[in-house]
Amino acid sequence: MKKVKLAVIGAGSRGAGYAEFAEKYPDRLEIVAVAEPREYNRSQMVEKYHIPKENVFSDWKEFVEKEKIADGVIIATQDNMHTEPAIACARKGYHIMLEKPMAPTAEECKRIITAAKENKIIFAVCHVLRYTNYTKKLKEILDSGIIGDVITMQHIEEVGWWHQAHSFVRGNWSNEKESSFMLLAKSCHDIDWINYIMGHKCQSVSSFGSLKHFRSENKPAGAGNRCVNCVCEPSCPYSAVRIYLKNFFDKQLTGWPVDVLTPVVNRENIIAALEKGPYGRCVYECNNDVIDNQVVNMFLDGGQTVSFMLTAFAKGGRKTRIFGSKGEIFGDSSELKVFDFLTEETTVIKTNATDGTILGGHGGGDYGLMDNFVAALAMNDHSKILSGPDATLESHLLVFAAEKSRRENTVVNL
Repeated sequence: MKKVKLAVIGAGSRGAGYAEFAEKYPDRLEIVAVAEPREYNRSQMVEKYHIPKENVFSDWKEFVEKEKIADGVIIATQDNMHTEPAIACARKGYHIMLEKPMAPTAEECKRIITAAKENKIIFAVCHVLRYTNYTKKLKEILDSGIIGDVITMQHIEEVGWWHQAHSFVRGNWSNEKESSFMLLAKSCHDIDWINYIMGHKCQSVSSFGSLKHFRSENKPAGAGNRCVNCVCEPSCPYSAVRIYLKNFFDKQLTGWPVDVLTPVVNRENIIAALEKGPYGRCVYECNNDVIDNQVVNMFLDGGQTVSFMLTAFAKGGRKTRIFGSKGEIFGDSSELKVFDFLTEETTVIKTNATDGTILGGHGGGDYGLMDNFVAALAMNDHSKILSGPDATLESHLLVFAAEKSRRENTVVNL
């Protein structure tokens, strides 16, 4: 396979994380350009990958104005900044790996897919859950017929109490106007994964959800506006001091989420960020408006049913139960337990074997996605992408339908 050359548009946690594939496999991938407005993030990429000066840009528009200088691009800007660079890069002939979600509106998603298909590029949205060993093994079990016909699925995404506070109360995805609604921002790849596992199209959907807890009226009496000077901080599970200093920095964990607070991670800078920045605010005094709990019910065209739950109020992770005519499966993204109705025996299958880097994230799905995307470009093989344009648009439109159901309190037929 030929060596692939990629540019990175948006060198934040995700863009920089995916680029690390070039460090591990320099014979397969080279990062040749970066477009990033933040000087620190941009210079880090330049230094790490020895990017020539002429291929360094502070704006993606400068990048697309140049003659084509790479095989493809990783677009990892904020959710509401995906559409224009994706369309421009597709028209330029760049193959694209686009961070999920595609865009905050259905119309923008359709525009991106149209551009990708018209220009015949290899197009992958970061539906990383499809690429894990766990998912591959689960598909093998279902395809084998061990549990018979699949009748229904229950899937739960536990966002996690501190992750909700970090990303969806204090952070970049806390306000719909500044990013997108919760189901799209956090769980569009769960909906995509459900489609992939069940293998049937959704016929109708209903949904309920609310911002139940992270509201000003739930602020404890006497609490301050910042955790660093709050008398309630020692007893608050959402304490920014506990989350960033005690749970991460003091344990020598200096990557995400701590590196979101400050580009140079040390105790002094973290404390300064908590005193002045958005991540030190009381979770009951933020400008957040995205929901913290939601349920989505789906009726599929083969008569199957699916129940999906998203909740902030859990330890974190994903759990799935699949019920078939001959058995059932319980999975937690790492281990699968298969119960056979006939033998009444349970088989346990361990699938998790990932490292601690960002490429090991999502149960190894981040690595799997990059591995397949790079191979797809090297071999000019669209089939390496497990969620192509049509499948990606289908799952995104289902997410928009579910949100319509939640807002309008109605069943939506697709």
